[in-house]
Amino acid sequence: MHFYRTVQTIAATAALGVFVYMGTVAPAGAQAPAEKKWKDGQEEYKLYTAANTDLTGNNAAKAVAGLDAWKAKYAESDYNDLRALMYVQAYAGSGQQAKAVDTAAVLLAKDVSATFNDPATGPSDIIKLLFTTSVAIQQVPNPTADQLATGAKAAHQLMEFDKKPPGVADAAWAQAKTQLQTAAKVALLSMAVRPGQMAMAKQPPDCPAAEQAYSKALADNPDSAFVAYQLATALRCQQKEKPEKVFQAIYEFQRAAVIDPTLGDPKADPKKIQTFADNAYVTVHGSTEGLDQLKQQVKQTPLPPAGFKIKTATEISAEKEAEFEKTNPQLAMWMKLKGALSDTNGEEYFASSLKDSNAPKFKGTLVEAKPACRPKELLVAVPLPDAQGAPRAEITLKLDKALTGKPEANTEFQFQGVPSAFTKDPFMLTMDTESAKVEGLKSAACAAAAPVHKKSAPSKKK
Repeated sequence: MHFYRTVQTIAATAALGVFVYMGTVAPAGAQAPAEKKWKDGQEEYKLYTAANTDLTGNNAAKAVAGLDAWKAKYAESDYNDLRALMYVQAYAGSGQQAKAVDTAAVLLAKDVSATFNDPATGPSDIIKLLFTTSVAIQQVPNPTADQLATGAKAAHQLMEFDKKPPGVADAAWAQAKTQLQTAAKVALLSMAVRPGQMAMAKQPPDCPAAEQAYSKALADNPDSAFVAYQLATALRCQQKEKPEKVFQAIYEFQRAAVIDPTLGDPKADPKKIQTFADNAYVTVHGSTEGLDQLKQQVKQTPLPPAGFKIKTATEISAEKEAEFEKTNPQLAMWMKLKGALSDTNGEEYFASSLKDSNAPKFKGTLVEAKPACRPKELLVAVPLPDAQGAPRAEITLKLDKALTGKPEANTEFQFQGVPSAFTKDPFMLTMDTESAKVEGLKSAACAAAAPVHKKSAPSKKK
């Protein structure tokens, strides 16, 4: 995971500063303070030296064995705390991070400044304890609550530690301290998100528990794009049972993208997260309308306000449909009727629900009158507002009696009738109506018929 790659990079950098500038665990040997003494002359000191040599030589597994031998022979020692610190380092170095954290808990239960009070080695020993514990807790697969508490305590103390070890230049200490504080911040962030990650790792994922954990982590780390993204993931996985969660998820995806689209990974493509977040918005909303405003909104607070909602494409369509029905009631009614007739079961719908019933009043455009003068049949189109090209007839009106005059084509009028026949392909609905129920149709006078001249009968010859 990119988050842990970042953690490891920071930890390695910090460790380099610590061990270069601070040295290794190095009590004064036989010259230890008067209140502490090695038992049996130099015998205990030799066991310490052997373990410390392995530890400083990066042979952590052998160092653990050496510490075990020291503890087996001298269970009670004036250097119990020093040995515990060495155990913390050896366990961490040999892949036993859980044991490292558990051992550190004993030391952190006390005042570490009083425990490691040797002016020459105390500051360095404290740094090693706090730093090693802060790194180790991040590598424990399933930490307990107590282990997380120990790790958090170590990281907080490491963040605040400001006692320069003797012999370290001010500039070197300033650099090391910055690295250690960075490592502490990363450790605290890692522990903050760990409960959420553990919840998401379950089969099936415990998404509500993850949401709760990540929400708390985000409250403690409001500027973390990584936590915002993880919270968004936990919210999104609940949308099937709780559709409203998807709006909160989109908010957090956008916040993560706005704060840091790499989520803290310098190798990540910043466009990837931003594109994902934008697509999530468009999928729900149906367009990018309002997206810029949301990007500004997410900058203000880490969590969405109560009742936060993004209008869905379905809702927008329904609103447009309602507005259309309000402003174009007759056309909207016709569109619904035509949709039902055009459907797979259109013929069945016509036969069972529409035929011989009184249809509502519609508005249409005259395509053709048959015959052109004093017609008894009208071909009518019902064009949509954005329709292109010449209107196509969809309704045939059969009149009970001929109209007077010559109806003008392409004029709009209203009519009401009784459906009597229907063909689906080509689409045509036939309606019987009374001429009196045809309203607003413009007509011109029919041209006068030419007079018929009868030939007179030829006169008879007398």
